[in-house]
Amino acid sequence: MRKQVILALAALCIPITVAACDGIQGAAQTVRAQGLAEARAGYRTQLVQQTRDGTRAPQPPTGVLDLIHYKSPAGQLAAYITPHPAGGGRHPAIIWISGGDSNSIGNFWDKADPENDQTAAAFRDAGIVTLYPSLRGGNDNPGYREGFYGEVDDILAAADYLAAQEYVDPQRIYLGGHSTGGTLVLLTAEMSKRFRGIFAFGPVAEASDYGGQFFYADLNDATEVKLRSPIHWLGSVTSPTFVFEGADQGNGDSLDALSAESSNPQLHFYKVPGRTHFSILAPVTAVIARKIIGDAAGKGTVSFSQAELNMAPR
Repeated sequence: MRKQVILALAALCIPITVAACDGIQGAAQTVRAQGLAEARAGYRTQLVQQTRDGTRAPQPPTGVLDLIHYKSPAGQLAAYITPHPAGGGRHPAIIWISGGDSNSIGNFWDKADPENDQTAAAFRDAGIVTLYPSLRGGNDNPGYREGFYGEVDDILAAADYLAAQEYVDPQRIYLGGHSTGGTLVLLTAEMSKRFRGIFAFGPVAEASDYGGQFFYADLNDATEVKLRSPIHWLGSVTSPTFVFEGADQGNGDSLDALSAESSNPQLHFYKVPGRTHFSILAPVTAVIARKIIGDAAGKGTVSFSQAELNMAPR
């Protein structure tokens, strides 16, 4: 798994010329009344870079994760999934999108440093069916990386795969991700209402905040940037969506910008003191896992208080 690049929001459109920035601001006004799904309908992104990983997803240890393939609009894509649960019945499930090069998957099975645990192991340890999908252009998959665009369609296809499994409760499929993965899942929340809850760790507000990294279209094209930037589509979110960041270091300015822009009651924003962009993951994913299990047991839908996140085990 590649180490993620942390880029805090500094000044809107810094990587872009002033004229392009003005164009983006204007584009935001013309499309703000639309939802993201409407704005994307019929639009075809134009990539200025065609990049692929080209390396096969490693084989996970037997009994920990299974390597499977799921069908997306880009073709057959690799994924890891927890083994079929023992016993009968349907179980809650979560899709987890890693950070950095979110298009590729790698070692999610070795025990990670709790100060930087990007494996989301808390979910599978709790008995939640966990799917780690690769996306177009990642590993040896077909297609090219699109950087926060077609990847959303791949995530929705991964949800279709999960919902079709006889041991998964299709009404209790969740979605989570970290850093670039957090940005992707926030965009997915703006595109679809199919998830019972969405957990975005450390997303950015504008896709241009990555300074051109992970962005394969034209940064000077206002439409391409807007359709990849969560801050312009917050009103489209219709499922409970929770955005987290460490208060000590990370994309806190982006969280502040997203929170200030949102008036959507489905969106909830939390900064956790004493935590960073990475150290927030282990304790808060453990809290989320307990909430998902409680929801499945009829103890109430997933929700959080700032106090319980602040007190998560350290």
